[in-house]
Order: sequence, then structure tokens, then C-alpha cells
Amino acid sequence: MSWLPRDCHAHTTFSDGMLTVAELVERVRARGVLPSVADHLSGDVVYAIKDLDEVTDYLDELDEYDVGRGAEFCWHDPLWRGLPPELMQRFTHLIGSLHGVFLPATDQVVHAFRPVPAGLTPQTYMDIHIDNVERFAREMPVDILAHPTLVPAVFRRLPPEELWTETHEDRLVQALRRAGIAFEISTRYPPHDRIVRRAFAAGLRLSLGSDGHTAAQVGNIATPLALARTIGVRDEDLYDPLVHGRRMPASR
Repeated sequence: MSWLPRDCHAHTTFSDGMLTVAELVERVRARGVLPSVADHLSGDVVYAIKDLDEVTDYLDELDEYDVGRGAEFCWHDPLWRGLPPELMQRFTHLIGSLHGVFLPATDQVVHAFRPVPAGLTPQTYMDIHIDNVERFAREMPVDILAHPTLVPAVFRRLPPEELWTETHEDRLVQALRRAGIAFEISTRYPPHDRIVRRAFAAGLRLSLGSDGHTAAQVGNIATPLALARTIGVRDEDLYDPLVHGRRMPASR
């Protein structure tokens, strides 16, 4: 059987996606891509799986399909800390997202999709962001960092190579390397070329993720795949949880 890429990150109607699991599987396979479902498990996403009963129902549904059984957890939301091992071990892979980062010495969160505090400069924010990445990598038992360059919208308007200093990039890459967390090349929030090359050069596993929510988006990983090939990643080395397994024992 010839190699096929896997979309490790896509959403269904279990959270904020537009397709059922069956519809997502059909659409992704029609693109010549292997499907995964990674819905939001978070108390801070409006349309998300929010309690143990809902997690169980979600996994029971995914068990009916030949599909990667993923979940996308928010770093700043505590739900991931309270899930029992018997549920965590049923996932093929776990994804962590920095949808929000903690301000220093406080529980206050700067959200990627909400206004930032007045007076917060881009470089001050980036220092805080990277501090959170390093904590995330030490504490969160996930296999992939989703959309690694996602920052609040006001800062996404800046040239990424200027917002992200080489020091910021190196700290992020080294934190993921030490933890064994894969770096996602996202279709929805594409990372800039320099940081992807840095991640690959450091030996990080790279994963492909559409972050798709609609029929037009799920399985659409052509651009991330092309970037990976351009920088020299072998197809078979791109992270596929059903091939490469989890970062750590699922019972941890």
C-alpha cells in the first residue's frame, strides 16, 4: 500500500465543526488523506466536549470508525488535568493548543481570540508566550503542539519573522524537543518558513493538520505537505499516531 498523509487535526459536530464523524471521514478520504478527529475538549470553548460523560460518548463514536482518535486541549483550561487514565489511553494522540497564555505570577489569561490587555507590547507578549510554551512542554502530556505560531490577532498582523525572534523560535523548538512533542504545520494558521526549518533541523517530528471545520477545510493539507517536502522531510517521517504511537505511555 502506498503512503498516504494523515490530517491529525480536524473537527466535527462534537465541538465546533460542521460535519459528523462519518461525513468527515468520507470527505478526508476523498482527498487521498487519512482522517483523524481532534475535537475541542475544553471548558473555555463554547462548542466543546466539557465533561467525562461527553468524553466517553465521543470516544465511543470514534471507535466505530477507522480514524485517528484525537483531542485538542487548551493549555490554559484545566479539563485536561482531570481526565482519568482509562479515558486518556483510548486516544491515539493528544493535541495541545495555546489558545490562551497566563500572565506572569497570576491566573489572568491573554486569549488568542480576544482583545489583549491595554499596553501589552508585541515583544512583552512574546516573552510571556514563550515562557508558557516551556511550561506547557514540561507539564502537558500531549503529542502535538497545534498551530505553534498562533498569537492574538493584533500581533498576527506583524511580519512573523520580526515578531518571532530567533531566540523565541529556538526556545520553542528546544522545549518541544526535550518533551518529545511534535510541531504541527497547520493549514489554518500556517507557520513561517524559518521556524519550520528550525524545528526540522533540531530533530522535531512534524505533523500535518488542517484544523478543518468545514467540508472545504478538512483533509486540506496540501500546503503543509508541500512545505515539509520542500525542507527535506521524508513522507514516512511525518507524524502519524497510528504508525509512530504516543509520545509517552497513555496511562501517565
